[in-house]
Amino acid sequence: MKLVPVSHRPVPPRSVAIAAASLVAGLAIAWGAAAQTNTTTTTPAPATAPAASCKMQATDKKLAGAALNSFMTKCEKDATAACDKAAADKKLAGAAKTSFTKKCVTDATGS
Repeated sequence: MKLVPVSHRPVPPRSVAIAAASLVAGLAIAWGAAAQTNTTTTTPAPATAPAASCKMQATDKKLAGAALNSFMTKCEKDATAACDKAAADKKLAGAAKTSFTKKCVTDATGS
C-alpha cells in the first residue's frame, strides 16, 4: 500500500457537504447576531423627549441674555449631531434625511 500525502487525498463528497453545511450555519448565526444588534439601536433622547427640549431646559435654569444664547446654540448643535446620527442609523438620504433632521431638531430644541 502506497502512502499518499494528506493534501493529495481525495475528499469524500459527504465530508464536503458537512463542511459546507457547517459553514453556512455558522454564517447564518453570525449574520443573525449582527442584524439583531443593529435593530436594537435606540433613538437619541432629544428626538423622543420633547418635554426635555432646549427651551424647557433654559426656562428651568432661568437663563437669560448671553447665557441663554450660548446654551441654545450649544443645545441646537448637540441636537443636530444626534439627529444626523439617528438619520444615518435609519439609512435615510436626500429629502427624507433633510425632513427627518429638520423635524428632529425642531422637536429637540422646542422651536
